[in-house]
Amino acid sequence: MTDEPERTDRVRTAHTADLAPAALDEIRALLDAAFDGDFSEDDWDHTIGGIHAVVQDEQGLAAHGSVIQRRVLHRGRSLRVGYVEGVAVRADRRRQGLGGRVMEALERVIDRAYVLGALSASDEGAALYAARGWAVWPGRIAALGPHGVVPLPDEEGSTYLRPVVAAGLPDASDALFFDWRGGDLL
Repeated sequence: MTDEPERTDRVRTAHTADLAPAALDEIRALLDAAFDGDFSEDDWDHTIGGIHAVVQDEQGLAAHGSVIQRRVLHRGRSLRVGYVEGVAVRADRRRQGLGGRVMEALERVIDRAYVLGALSASDEGAALYAARGWAVWPGRIAALGPHGVVPLPDEEGSTYLRPVVAAGLPDASDALFFDWRGGDLL
């Protein structure tokens, strides 16, 4: 027996509407720190409005990720996509499996509620997603903007998909057209 508080590291999920303002402030602070201050208001807007997976320890929020709904047009069909946002682990808790546990909770939501999962991976996060079976989208990516199609060649190679088993991956010979939003489109 030690004098240290026990770490439970239990993953909890909740919709944004069910999180107290203080919890949202704590999530925002974690994301600001994890992204070295490069987490904009648009990035924050993209992170809220869906299901959050959080891990608390004795020091507070240790890890976070969320999945929000987006629409993706592929071959004339509008797909309901669970889009992963704001995945971060506090610096002192990295490389302890918390990112994987957050993703496991988000993947459960995606697998039960969406046709497809999608995310845009940083260089640092790509290995986590690949190890969990997410696949790099090999085709073209664009967004449907207010004035038409906006190609997103910089997102090609860093956009990962998680197919729901019955649906499989879309045909890569045709582009994925993501819905429009402010800030980074993916």
